[in-house]
Order: sequence, then C-alpha cells, then structure tokens
Amino acid sequence: MMFEATAARRAAALAAFAVCGTTSVAYADEPETPGDWKVSIGPGLYVFPKFPGSSQLQVLPFPMQDISWKDRVFSQGPDVLGVNALQGDNYHLGMSVSFDFQSRSSSDSPRLSGLPNVHYGPKLRLFGDYTVWAFTGAAAVYQDIAGTGQGLTATGDLLVSAPVGKWLFSIGPGLTWANGEYTRTFFGITPQESAASGLPRYDTGSGLRDVHFNVSATGTLNRHWSVNIAAVVGRLEHNAAGSPITERRLDLNGTASLLYRF
Repeated sequence: MMFEATAARRAAALAAFAVCGTTSVAYADEPETPGDWKVSIGPGLYVFPKFPGSSQLQVLPFPMQDISWKDRVFSQGPDVLGVNALQGDNYHLGMSVSFDFQSRSSSDSPRLSGLPNVHYGPKLRLFGDYTVWAFTGAAAVYQDIAGTGQGLTATGDLLVSAPVGKWLFSIGPGLTWANGEYTRTFFGITPQESAASGLPRYDTGSGLRDVHFNVSATGTLNRHWSVNIAAVVGRLEHNAAGSPITERRLDLNGTASLLYRF
C-alpha cells in the first residue's frame, strides 16, 4: 500500500540516528540548523497499482514536502498534517490525516466492467514506533474518514537501518491487515455486481491483506538538497489473493523525491 513507504521512512530515520548515538529526533536528510521550523519541498513521484490487485502500475507526479515544527507537528508526503502526541529519544506516538490514492474505476480494466467505482480520500492514521539501536518496530492504523468504503487497515513493520556516508539505508518486513469493509469494497463481489459484471460472487471478511518488504534510501547531496527513494514490495494474501478482481498478487508501491531544504 502506497502510504507505507512514508511510514517506513520516518521509522527508519529514528533507527539510523539511534545507531549514530544522537539524542535528537530528526530526519536523515536534514542538515543541522537552528530554529523550530524545518521545511523541505520539491518534486516527487508516486508509483502504485491502478487498483488493488491490478497487474498495471501508474506513475503520478506530485509535489513532496517534509515540514515539521519542533519535531512535534509535521507534514510529510501523504501525511498532510500530523502531531507527535508523545515522543522521546527512541519512540513516537501520534496521529495524522493521511491522503491515500488507492482507488478503482470501471475503466481501469475490462474485468471491472459493471463493478462500482471506489474513490480515494483522506484517512485518519494512528501510529507508534520504538527504536532499539538499529532496529525499529512501527505500527499504524488507518481509518477511512471520507466515506469511500475503504474501512480500516493496520500495518506492522520491523526495520533495520544503517547510515553509510551521507546515505541512510533501511530494509525490513511488514504486513497489512484489513477489516471486512475494506475487503468487500476492493475485493468482494455481491450477487448484484456478479450479474452486472459476469464475475462470480465472492464473499470476503477481515484478515491479512498482504505481507511486504520495505526498502528505502535517503541521500544528502549538500546542505540544501536531498534525494529520497522508497519501495514496498508486497504479496496479496487471503481474501485479496483469491478475489476474481485480482489480476496478480504482486503489490508494488514506491515514492521518489528531490527535496530542497530552506
């Protein structure tokens, strides 16, 4: 799922700074400058399936931002606005409004003909992460707040991170759980939808959506410029894997950005 790349990068940055022995919480691409505000913006790209279970990818150019105030309030990538309600040298607990581009249109694939469209929209994200040396555990819950039928999903990731020169590398496994509303919206087929589409009826429920692997790299080019690349390679499971809507189980999401630090 696309939003996981940003969540993994935030958690990976904490692990890298723990390895370095620093006590301040910051992102790996931030030069050390005084002040409460930290602002980086620049061009970016999102890469994600045309719809969950699609065999085709789409590329969406999108402005990227990495903005924080006292490391308490932040806006980063899909996280339009967030707050670290509790934080320490090696942990965060907080919430954010996160924009998710997951959607589906009947024009995306011939097999979707007769099925309802699913619109994208904002989600409420509750998150937490904890770092011990180079290892970070991160968990997040995403709740649809726009009435798009995308329900609730939860992610868990374990990351190991290491700084190499001006680069931060991070890798690690994770999984995504989805509730019944989410799986019915994206993978279920009701009797009425079956009659309209020609696909067989498919009943779904809550369960494991995917297992995935995170890979990210952040490089500081100079005092102002940094580059960020992240990918989440997943495999659909359970209801998502068996749905007649699913064209392939490989679930690939990624981001890339070039940021200028003011």
